[in-house]
Amino acid sequence: MVHGSWFMVHGSRFTVRGSGFSPRGSRSRFAVGAKAGNVTTIERRQTQGSDARERIDGYLERSGLAAENPRVVPLTGDASDRRYFRVLMPDAPSIVLALYAAPFDVRTLPFVNVATLMAKMPVPIPGVLGHAEDLGVLALEDLGDVTLQAHLGAASPAEHAALYRQAVALIATLQRRGADLTSADYLPYGIAFDVEKLTWELDFFTKHFLEAYRGVTLTPDQGDALRAEFAQLVKRLADEPRVLCHRDYHSRNLMLHESQLYIIDFQDARMGPDTYDLVSLLRDSYVDLPDQTVEELLAYFLALKGLTGSEDEFRDRFDMMALQRNLKALGTFGYQTTARRNPVYIQYIPRTLKYVRDNFGQQPQFARMRELLATYVEEFR
Repeated sequence: MVHGSWFMVHGSRFTVRGSGFSPRGSRSRFAVGAKAGNVTTIERRQTQGSDARERIDGYLERSGLAAENPRVVPLTGDASDRRYFRVLMPDAPSIVLALYAAPFDVRTLPFVNVATLMAKMPVPIPGVLGHAEDLGVLALEDLGDVTLQAHLGAASPAEHAALYRQAVALIATLQRRGADLTSADYLPYGIAFDVEKLTWELDFFTKHFLEAYRGVTLTPDQGDALRAEFAQLVKRLADEPRVLCHRDYHSRNLMLHESQLYIIDFQDARMGPDTYDLVSLLRDSYVDLPDQTVEELLAYFLALKGLTGSEDEFRDRFDMMALQRNLKALGTFGYQTTARRNPVYIQYIPRTLKYVRDNFGQQPQFARMRELLATYVEEFR
């Protein structure tokens, strides 16, 4: 994903036109079949190496955009291996180029596959304007610079509430329309938050937060005891009814454009518990939400979804999912800090630790897990 830029969709179906992949009704389409040439208008000191420059040059030449004398500037990335660049043109809307680590087949590219599914719902997502498979380049519409996280500081209380209701409503749409559109043609229906995946995420927490970030050395017996506690949590979560999940549905993956939220970074969508995306949004490591707001949004979601069980049962499942999700987030922050040498995530660790501690308070059946972790993580005591 990119923080500082994303892309606008026209709410249209995607169609293949020549070697480009573009939404119907888009403002520009790019044919990318010609031999690459050389473009000299890129800000070369900022394009992160000759490989990126050559690939960008190639795409701009093939697409005919080189003649527009574009200016290319890098965008700040996040935890992915993709790199992003904004292409500014004097007399046309800017676009964004996503540079993948290797060539791809657009027919099987997860981002495009999931975008096709979500466009059929429809929900607001980035528009795909073109591609060059051999160069590993995907062209996307530029949605601007404002994430939900960035906007919240300037939002009035009424606007804040309206945006979060909009975000919750999009989750309900993803779940409802995701069920309607189930098909083996779409990648998310073939993968899930199953026992293996959920366990892997908790092991990731142990390795990258406890051991690498906090410097903990677990004895074999301690490791076995902790894995046994994790297994109980995972078993309960894996047995929950599965719906289509975005997988990372939080304030940095929602872009605001003309008062409308757009969903980004959805390429890892999969099946999972119906609480998963709601937990990602309401127990967001990047944003503090008042408890009353969380309760109101939970009630709003249940009203949209149509409650089939008790509110207490749903809330218990929500808290249980939050425990796993927030532990997983700590693992990600530990990994980014220690393995990727990216300290930006350290600031989000205290809030996430508080979420976990609060969840332990709501989940007495995991008192033993809390006891084991509190030996090494004083914030859980």
